[in-house]
Amino acid sequence: MENFSPVSASLGGAMIGLAAVWLMASVGRIAGISGILGGIFENNNNDKLWRFSFFLGLLISPHLIAMFDPSILSIKFTVQKPLLITAAVLVGIGTQLGSGCTSGHGVCGNALLSNRSIVATLIFMTTAIITVFVIKFTVGV
Repeated sequence: MENFSPVSASLGGAMIGLAAVWLMASVGRIAGISGILGGIFENNNNDKLWRFSFFLGLLISPHLIAMFDPSILSIKFTVQKPLLITAAVLVGIGTQLGSGCTSGHGVCGNALLSNRSIVATLIFMTTAIITVFVIKFTVGV
């Protein structure tokens, strides 16, 4: 297994959990990234400030951490850009069809024991496993 790093993964998971609890406690909202980002662009939305702040934090925080370890931002993708862009668009479509994303359903919804989120998480995890299997063994990426 490449890049197995249980310490940083555990710290990252704890930080995601803390951010989700903090958002629920302070604003009363689920920390689903697709919903947060989508709300920034809605015309009738009065809560753009916290949404924009949350999203800005997602963009800025890796760069702040990279001040201590610049290698943290060096990511190498083994796929071509068109495939990566297609995958990103399909994920975006999936978050709309599934009424949420992995953070909303997988982290927050499952923690709240939401049946809808449990089913959604099972579906997108199963789909991800099948997709990786098909791509890896048919296309050879």
